[in-house]
Amino acid sequence: MTKRDPQELLPLTPAMFYVLVALADGDTHGYQILKDVEQLTSGTVRLSTGTLYGIIKRLLNDGLIREFGRGDPEKKIDERRRSYELTAFGRSVARAEAVRLEQTLAIAKRKMLFKRS
Repeated sequence: MTKRDPQELLPLTPAMFYVLVALADGDTHGYQILKDVEQLTSGTVRLSTGTLYGIIKRLLNDGLIREFGRGDPEKKIDERRRSYELTAFGRSVARAEAVRLEQTLAIAKRKMLFKRS
């Protein structure tokens, strides 16, 4: 099996990146991802459920996240809820995107976009 290069999937859309970041601390379900993205962005990004599940479908297909067992009595997760977690490859892609964004910001700073006039 050939190891995939995270760069092949870049750039990510901002919404995709936020979903991966929301999953960085551990597994969770869709509704919590919506809330986490909203909190991470101080309310500036509010994903609709349709948008979120479209992103989840793509992330699953690309191998960035995985879905696991519905419901967990120990965690008190409802049987109807699907939970998701980052894969190792997903974490690598999120890290590569963060580096790309950091480099983009450095360019903007060098071009003095943040200089006060």
